[in-house]
Amino acid sequence: MAYAHLKLGFDEGDRVATLVVDRPEVRNAIDGDTIREFHAALGEVRERRSTVLIVTGAGDKAFVSGADIRAIQQRRRDDALASLNSRLFAAVEAHDAVTIAAVNGVALGGGCELALACDLRICCEEALFGQPEPAIGIIPGAGATQRLPRIVGLGRAKEMILTGAKWNAQQALQAGLVSAVVPRERLMDAARALASRVLSLGPLAVRLSKLALNASTQMPLHAGLAYESMAQAITFESQDKAEGTAAFLAKRKPRFTGE
Repeated sequence: MAYAHLKLGFDEGDRVATLVVDRPEVRNAIDGDTIREFHAALGEVRERRSTVLIVTGAGDKAFVSGADIRAIQQRRRDDALASLNSRLFAAVEAHDAVTIAAVNGVALGGGCELALACDLRICCEEALFGQPEPAIGIIPGAGATQRLPRIVGLGRAKEMILTGAKWNAQQALQAGLVSAVVPRERLMDAARALASRVLSLGPLAVRLSKLALNASTQMPLHAGLAYESMAQAITFESQDKAEGTAAFLAKRKPRFTGE
């Protein structure tokens, strides 16, 4: 479909999708129309059975910015309870594809929360992360209080949110929020290189590993271990397992099909 606020492209035989939030004039802010398009784009990526989805922003200023302050000023209780951004980011987190946030600039508020919802995060040297909501009298409402502690630890998450701290790229790297910092001109190349590493693995194994990893935050250890065993049992009966083990023994590159 045609998108007014996004750019969606596919390469590597549809195995890699790239989604660009294309609203540089408003620092790639996500409004209601963009949310609807984003959900549609996630559906298209799923239909094409892409293994990796790279998410980034247009321009060289912002990855994705949060809501306009004037819009927030008008919002009331029911607007927050609608959880529009939260539901979108939950869909990103739960997507079949491995999601990579290529943070190309400022990622504050909802932009930081979108990055947190992705599986992997890399950024350019000019990136800036933060959850500034308490500075205007509200709290983060699209996952930061839940995902940030799981990624960087409770203490560091409290430091960011309770003091209004903004982390530059190196601080984000030290905290474990991102896994790599690269020059801006190399950001998308680095994201594609990361995608290539994912593509070298068995697609079914990657998908089930993501499900098990996400489930680990939702259940006690004994239940998580049972979930892991059941997921592994599925891979043991797969064509990918037969191909992967045969390729290893024959010292050749495997030809995975995701089946």
